[in-house]
Amino acid sequence: MKQLFLSLFALVAITGCIQAQNKNIENLPMYHILNTDSVNVTTAKLKKDKPVMIIYFSPDCSHCQHLMYELKPKLKELSNVQIVMISFVQYRMIKDFYKSFGLSAYPNITVGTEGYTYEMQQHFEIKTTPYIAIFDKHGKLYKAYEKAPAVDELIATAKKV
Repeated sequence: MKQLFLSLFALVAITGCIQAQNKNIENLPMYHILNTDSVNVTTAKLKKDKPVMIIYFSPDCSHCQHLMYELKPKLKELSNVQIVMISFVQYRMIKDFYKSFGLSAYPNITVGTEGYTYEMQQHFEIKTTPYIAIFDKHGKLYKAYEKAPAVDELIATAKKV
């Protein structure tokens, strides 16, 4: 009986810890990035009452590049979504990525580096890139993708928010 009670207690404790960790990403996190114009940008710069898509990426990641090649022709469909692309790599690589994909044509997209702080990487417990989190207009997590989904699925999800 004592063993059963201890096992049940351990299960409840572990479940509580897992739920506490998951709640960590339920709200839009505070970020600090250096954008492609050499300006420090934070979450406070986002427009109110608009959904946000955070894409954690690496410019030299083939999956990230593939996502952008497929997403770029359809970016106008996401004009109502604030897209924040965050990486950990050097500023120069971010700027090159931004230019090569012509992202300056999309005012709803911000690209920047968090440098070697890895705050966002740790916050979301990111293991692979690209990692995508979509938040509703109230800053609540709607859906997260640990791997790049099909672009049509990503757009459909972002439009539902």
